Amino acid sequence: MARPHIEPFVERNEDFKKMTMSGFGKGMHYKMLSFDTDTGACTMKVRFDSGYKRPPGFSYSEVEMFLLKGTLKYGDTIYQEGHYFLIPPGVSMPAMSSSRGCEVLLMYNGSEPDFVETDIDHDYADRARFAEVNSYQGMPWMAPAVNPPRTATGCLLKVLKYDERTHAMSFLYILSPEFWQDNISYHDCAEESYHIWGTSWMMQFGDLPTGGYFWRPPYINHGAFACKRGTIAFGRTDSELFNHFHFNPWSNAKENEERSVSRLMHRNPEIYNWIAQRDHNHPHPQDFEHPDDHGHSHSHDHDHGKKK
Repeated sequence: MARPHIEPFVERNEDFKKMTMSGFGKGMHYKMLSFDTDTGACTMKVRFDSGYKRPPGFSYSEVEMFLLKGTLKYGDTIYQEGHYFLIPPGVSMPAMSSSRGCEVLLMYNGSEPDFVETDIDHDYADRARFAEVNSYQGMPWMAPAVNPPRTATGCLLKVLKYDERTHAMSFLYILSPEFWQDNISYHDCAEESYHIWGTSWMMQFGDLPTGGYFWRPPYINHGAFACKRGTIAFGRTDSELFNHFHFNPWSNAKENEERSVSRLMHRNPEIYNWIAQRDHNHPHPQDFEHPDDHGHSHSHDHDHGKKK
């Protein structure tokens, strides 16, 4: 994803802007938290004014929405803060309104924000992937055991979305009071976070308070970590989250990437050699695993870093 490294950013220091794009209705305001200049994908904090209304319709992008504050009527149901929605591309959303106003995190994952007014799904929409959950009361906290090595004791997750193909995740997480982790980490994936409440500290970037946000590309050092009074936050990754832990604060992203490749070579040499071989000619996985997939198109113009 072509989003720059944004860290730290505190959206409470910024003003809302009026949403003027066609189809979104009056009374919608936004703060752009991060934006992909290649695809238009973005993460926004959005305020819907009292009395806001929007008719049924769909987006050509996958949409995620997390209700931060207030109440939102979605179809015939009124939802409160902490509710999460995953809306696949082309799935028609019912009429939406907010009688007293609300604030949400709104994420367009595949393209720029758009809206097509209709109460019918697009022909290629995968409605089975639609999901909604009360993240505060509707699911338990768990230890972050998705991939070892694990974080220090005192960090718990609620996984809201897990993509079986890419291993991308959206999740709620908490840091307990007096949380402390003394090592440095980086990941092979991009990650982002929005602080719903509380302040955490990171050696490279200082304090991140309520309303704090970051978009962090792969291989960026972060840590050590600390949290004095506890934090609750919404987080996402764009692929598998693997913790590469170390104690060298001076390593750069390129060195971290090379260390990650070296670890792959030792951990799974057959896959490494297959990826790196010269003049290989393999079918794209989509050709035989997902022949009817219209939501994940890829080109095959890559060389996988051929050996010289």
